[in-house]
Amino acid sequence: MINDLDFCRLAELRRSGPLPAVLSAVESQGYLVPSPIQAQTIPALLEGRDMLGQAQTGTGKTAAFALPLLSRLELTRREPQVLVMAPTRELAQQVAASFSKYGQNLKGLEVATLCGGQEYREQLGALKRGAQVVVGTPVVLSTTWIAVASSLMASLR
Repeated sequence: MINDLDFCRLAELRRSGPLPAVLSAVESQGYLVPSPIQAQTIPALLEGRDMLGQAQTGTGKTAAFALPLLSRLELTRREPQVLVMAPTRELAQQVAASFSKYGQNLKGLEVATLCGGQEYREQLGALKRGAQVVVGTPVVLSTTWIAVASSLMASLR
């Protein structure tokens, strides 16, 4: 049952609104009412404001930043527009899976995961396919970007 506070949070989320395609993906997974961290961050991030949030495990922090970022993507641009750095491979994979799940109704969305334990060519392939969302661990992100930058510089010569 939705109480008055939940109803207000839901109304605010719909008004400030992630894209309907993003919202429908979230609702199809059974999430109907935003958590407090989501209710506080989503409207601000949709406006393009910077945000720093802290909440306990399991409160929906990933959705709090993923939903507005997915809503602001330009899907026709086949280049990185969102970069998420995660401290571990497991968390990077989890965050990337969440972006894919929340963006399942966005035609042309490509999410790349760059972390250890994966074939390097596959990771570069995801970037070449035009991933708009890139999630990875610090070391792999930095070495991959160096390799990509070196490749671009070589092609300009």
